[in-house]
Amino acid sequence: MSDTLNELYKIICARRTADKNISYVAKIFAKGRKKIAQKVGEEAVETVVAALAEGKQELIEESSDLLFHLLILWADCGVTPQEIILELERRREKGKNPDKPQQM
Repeated sequence: MSDTLNELYKIICARRTADKNISYVAKIFAKGRKKIAQKVGEEAVETVVAALAEGKQELIEESSDLLFHLLILWADCGVTPQEIILELERRREKGKNPDKPQQM
């Protein structure tokens, strides 16, 4: 999965400076971080609705939209998928130690 995320992240970063009339990614970057974050929030709500009221395919589609927009937000903030994966791995390892409280 991380290979797919990294490849998509690279595409998103490359399209950041593309023509806004052609590239959705360039268009949303041009609107700024507030709009990107708002879009992540909208997609998160749609994902929750799909999980509660719709079928599996709708959940897959909305989750994909959420992850795509989250990657755009990460790129805008200078955060890479690898940094997120490393943090998740750190938390997993922390959870394996019975002397430390588990966060997940």
